[in-house]
This record gives sequence, C-alpha cells and structure tokens, in this order.
Amino acid sequence: MPHDGNAAYGRKSFKRSAGHFTDRITADGRDGWPVEAGRYRLVVSRACPWASRAVISRRLLGLEDALSMAVTDPVQDDRSWRFTLDPDDRDPVLGIRFLAEAYDAREKDAPGGVSVPALVDVPSGQLVTNDYQRITLDFATEWTALHRDGAPDLYPRESRDEIDTVMAEVYQDVNNGVYAAGFATDQKEYEAACAGVFRRLELLSRRLEGQRYLVGDTITEADIRLFTTLVRFDAVYHGHFKCNLWKLAESPVLWAYARDLYQTPGFGDTVDFDHIKRHYHQVHTGINPTGIVPLGPDLSGWRAPHDRERLGGRPFGTGTPPGPVPAAEQVSDPTP
Repeated sequence: MPHDGNAAYGRKSFKRSAGHFTDRITADGRDGWPVEAGRYRLVVSRACPWASRAVISRRLLGLEDALSMAVTDPVQDDRSWRFTLDPDDRDPVLGIRFLAEAYDAREKDAPGGVSVPALVDVPSGQLVTNDYQRITLDFATEWTALHRDGAPDLYPRESRDEIDTVMAEVYQDVNNGVYAAGFATDQKEYEAACAGVFRRLELLSRRLEGQRYLVGDTITEADIRLFTTLVRFDAVYHGHFKCNLWKLAESPVLWAYARDLYQTPGFGDTVDFDHIKRHYHQVHTGINPTGIVPLGPDLSGWRAPHDRERLGGRPFGTGTPPGPVPAAEQVSDPTP
C-alpha cells in the first residue's frame, strides 16, 4: 500500500510491499528470536485482512496466554497505526503511542512503511517481524510447544504443496486482487484486476462445491487466508473497491462456505465489522474523500444456516474447537 499519507490511497498505482523485517520466531531461535511464552506482543488491526489471519490463527491454536495482543485504532493517521483505543493513547504493555516507535527501535526510517501484523519483542521494544506471509505459518509449525490441547494442524505436512499452491492463487487474484482493483488509477488496470478477482472466485466456487474446505477435509491455513477477504467482500470490497460483478451473498457456494467458517469458533468471533468499515471508508480518502461510512450491508445473514455439514469434513481434524474468547478480546456481534 502507499505510505505517504491517507490522501495517497487510490491516487497512485498499487504495489504491495513485502515485509521488510523477515526475521522468524522459531523453536530453535536460529534468527535470535526463540519461541518463548510472554516474550512477544502481536500488534494487529481488526480492520486489516492480513492481520486478521494472525488473530484467527492465534485463537485456533490457543496461543492467547503465550502471546499477548494489541489492537490498534482502525483509523490511521499519517503516522500509521496508533494505540488510541487504550488508556492515555498508549499500548499498556509496550508503552508506545504508535506502532512506528517499535519499528524505529529496530531500524530508523526502514523502507516499506509501518504495517500489521507485527510481532514486537517486549523486553527491548523492538519490532521482530512484519512478514505477514510467514507469521501464521510459524504459529502453526514453530510454536507447537505452546499450542493448546486439541489445537488443529493448520499446515499439515502431507498437504503443504497443495496448500501452498491454493494460497498462492488466492493471494495473487483475491487477497491482493481486490486491492489492485480498488487502488487502480486507470480503467484498463482496474478492469484487469477486477476480472481476475471474479475469475478466481468462480474457480474457487467450483472447487468448494463438493468439498467443505479448500484442502482436505479440515480447516487449514488456506481457508484462513480466503476467509479474511470473503468476510470483507460485501462490506467494503464490493462498493469501496468496485469489485461489484456480484456480491458474495449472491454466490451460493462461496456464501455458504464463508458462513460456515464465520460460525466456526475462532473465525466470526474475531471479526469486527465496525472496525473494517470505518478503516476502509475513512482512511482511503483518495477513494472516498468524504469519509462517509455506509450503513449497510445487512449483516444478519452471517448467522443463517449454511448446510455445509452435508459435505462431511472435520473442522478441527482430530482436535477440538477453541474455548471462549478472552473477555478483554471480545468483539460485539452484529449478527445476532
């Protein structure tokens, strides 16, 4: 995304920057950052689909007690993500007002801007990694000693090649494609990106017609990555990003699949539609200069029966659902 102020959104060609800080937190600590309960803080925005992957993964795997979480204000200012939801506008653990301070503690004026998800080393206050593509894979494979009893295997070794292929296609055409359409600066660029989004969604719909999940019969990382785009689709991507050939709610297979996941513990109970809508419509002033946040869409359909159980599948494999959401991390449910 552009990083020279909110007004730039939608006024310059879109290019997603890779995470600049690609250190990994691993079981053996080979990058100098060993997995350790209580040492790190996950900084997220509930508005951001990339950060939402980490929120869902952390919850499914039961890492809440081992890895604390900071939630930023969904509306950035030109200094990026800020902790204005907390008392005194400071994160209570890191003691900082802006996520940028953790970035600066690691490297002043680093390229790529300030992004979430970010993992911060609490003792030093330094950013460890903002590698959104790797963080959740490491949660699944490197943090296993801290997983809850009954945690699912979100990246099973025997299926990784297929999962990687599906995730690459979803990333290129869907996760990233909606942004390429929304931030396009000319008609041709927009039409190519928008057509690519729906071409891939049609293929995914066909794939999911006869199977409950994207790979195998259990939830994997691939499902998490598709869900975080689908759950935002009608609320922001359809209108705000002009991905409007059809709504998710008009696609029988994908709408049922998305509802199935939303109603699965660990997915819908992490979603904050208020944060999502306010972020996109108030931050992207190049696209929406008035900052007006639309009233719709009606969210009640997310709780409607989905009938996907008929396809079989075991959501958590041989594991169990996560327990209740910690009180401090509960979001209001707009879909009673």
